[in-house]
Parts: sequence; structure tokens; C-alpha cells
Amino acid sequence: MARKHKLRKFAEILSFPNVYECYNVQEPVLVGVGMQETDLKGRWKMQHFHNDHPITLELACGGGEYTVALARQFPGRNFIGVDVKGNRIWKGAKQALEERIGNAAFLRTRIEIIDRFFAPGEVDEIWITFPDPFPRPSKENRRLSSAFFLEKYRLILKPGGLVHLKHDDPDFYRFTLDTIAADPRCTLLYHDDDIYAKPLPFPELAIQTLYEKMHLEAGKTIKYVRFSI
Repeated sequence: MARKHKLRKFAEILSFPNVYECYNVQEPVLVGVGMQETDLKGRWKMQHFHNDHPITLELACGGGEYTVALARQFPGRNFIGVDVKGNRIWKGAKQALEERIGNAAFLRTRIEIIDRFFAPGEVDEIWITFPDPFPRPSKENRRLSSAFFLEKYRLILKPGGLVHLKHDDPDFYRFTLDTIAADPRCTLLYHDDDIYAKPLPFPELAIQTLYEKMHLEAGKTIKYVRFSI
């Protein structure tokens, strides 16, 4: 039954005008509605959003709750949720369509090749919300705040572009701060290891994903880091 639901979502998502997918990492090509090939690199504002508003990515967006909520909160900005799982993206994409939230879109791909789909300086900000922390030292390069990924982000972010990290894992939080400190091109702008212990400094931090709510119910504290690269 679960497999049937997943296949239904995969089929339905092919008709969503706010979803783009890449099926081959070795030869990355972007497809949209009806599996039609499209090239949006450097053209997201003009060809998809039809405006000139700044673009923010949410990486490892899961069900897209943060992407959709940010798009609601900031109608003068464009938001793109990125995840490798199409059945996760389906939820946020469907919600955005039903609510007619035109400034939210979704991209299914591996984040390792994110620079294949955005031009230099095309992205203004990046949000990283509760990704897999990959706790084993042997997999630290897979952490989305590692030096490896910061170099990927520099290929698409505008100069001085912002990166936001929101997470519950204290080791991942410290790893991120250490990575920033070791990179002279990074500037740490704000960090807090328990954002709800005091009034929130930024209104968008009030948005909570499914995973965040689960972490809070389990008694964990939520950490936040804001930096430029």
C-alpha cells in the first residue's frame, strides 16, 4: 500500500508546474511538466517566477514546510525547496499549488550538483533546516555545512550571500561554527544554541517543520547559525 501511494505521488508530481527534477546525476538534465527538458540556469526569475525578486533556497527541504511558510511570509521573495526525494517534495508542492503560492517552487536533485542548475550570483540566501547530521567523522564531508558544500554554495550565491542553519544536533551546530571559523571568507553574523529561550531575533525562526516539532517534544533545544560566505 505504501509503495502504491509513493508511485501515485511520483506520477502526480509530473503534472506540477512548480516542480523540476533531475534523474541522472552523471548527465544532469532538468525536466518539468510532462518530463519536458528545460534549462533554468540563470533564468529562474524570468522563466519560472516571472519577476525579479531575490531567490532563496531551502536545502534538504523534506516536505517543504519551511519553503512554503517562508513564501507565505515573504511574498516579495522567491523560494525553491531542494530535496532528492520526490515523494517528500510532493507535499509542499501540492500545498503551494492549492494555496496559489506562486513564489514557491521545488527542485528534485542531489545537492552535490546544485551548481548545475543555478548561475553564479543567482541565489541570494540558503536555508539548511534539519538535514541529516551524518554524525560519523568519516562522513563529515556529507554534512551540508562542511567546507565541501560551502564551496558549492559559493558557485551560486551572490557575493556576501547569507546561509542559515537551523538544527537540534549540538555536534552539528559546533561543527558548523568550527567550519566557519576555519574559513577566512566566512563571516559569522549570529548564532544561538537555544533560540526559544528568549524572544526570537528573526521572525522566520518561528516557522517549525515536522522534525523540529518532534525534537521540541523530545526536550531538545533548537540551534541557529547565520553567516555569510
